[in-house]
Amino acid sequence: MSGQAKQRLRTIGTVLALPLRVYIGIVFIIASLYKISDPYAFALSIATYQILPLWSINPFALLLPWVELLVGTTMVLGLWTRESAALISGMMVMFLVALTLALTKDLQMSCGCFASQEAADEIGVHTIYRDLAWLTAGLWTLFFDDGRFGLDGWFSYRKRRKHAN
Repeated sequence: MSGQAKQRLRTIGTVLALPLRVYIGIVFIIASLYKISDPYAFALSIATYQILPLWSINPFALLLPWVELLVGTTMVLGLWTRESAALISGMMVMFLVALTLALTKDLQMSCGCFASQEAADEIGVHTIYRDLAWLTAGLWTLFFDDGRFGLDGWFSYRKRRKHAN
């Protein structure tokens, strides 16, 4: 494959990554807002998975939503794009493991992602497929988004202009 063809494929990958990056960022922002507004309900959701030791549930319920908000926001803005995509992909793997364990235990519960246990749909194979799609969006961004369509690109452009002068 020629250098020009590789560059064209890289550009196509970057262009396709833009809507995926913004979409997954918005998903994480929306998910974080419920958890930030009701940490008690989120802590109960975490406890229902029966994975974490009891002492870690409250700190996890308080910290994770703020990480999700920060990473979702940086994804939408295209700031620290690859780092944010790596964090989102890592969180998606963590969520998929937790969901899989809950399903193998036959737990009747919601995922706790967007609403309280009472307000959300029960987890199932469809939840795994949804999270796999979101993991794919995170990984696509990680591997193909070079940051040119976001703040990373803007900062890089400003830096190049400054050094050119």
